[in-house]
Amino acid sequence: MKTVELRRHTDNDGDRLTDEGVAAAEEIGRRLSPPYDAFVSTGAARAVQTLDIWRSAAGGRAPLEQSDGLRSRHEDRWRAAYKAADSGDLRAMQGADPDLVRDDSATLGAALQEVFDRLPEEGRALVVGHSPTNEAAVLGLTGQYVDPLDKGGGVLVIQVEGNYRVEPLR
Repeated sequence: MKTVELRRHTDNDGDRLTDEGVAAAEEIGRRLSPPYDAFVSTGAARAVQTLDIWRSAAGGRAPLEQSDGLRSRHEDRWRAAYKAADSGDLRAMQGADPDLVRDDSATLGAALQEVFDRLPEEGRALVVGHSPTNEAAVLGLTGQYVDPLDKGGGVLVIQVEGNYRVEPLR
């Protein structure tokens, strides 16, 4: 069994966490479930900053990693789809730009698979990204839709013998 805890960064202003975002990350950090074998972010400063706070809170020794594949190359299209759908729900966004949701979900899902592939058996990773692309990665990897993630929120993606299940974070 391998587990990825996939979370959204906390509150931000531009590409930096706000004071409230830092405080929320610190509070969430007290509830994490270490140990983690990997700490991965999209590379955006707000995701790196959140992950750094959580890595420190979890007593992590593994280095911070960056996965460019978990960051969409189509952020403007995602914003347009969000606006057209008036929702961050992938099902609604699919109606606005089905090609984006289908194609980017596949790409993001493949990047999430790479995180799993690097984990040892029984390994755990803490991954910090964005919404709706975290949800798209889950869709691309598992075929399951998840509700839009609140800032700091997330899901557990669990791989057992090549099969995946998604669970809410408690």
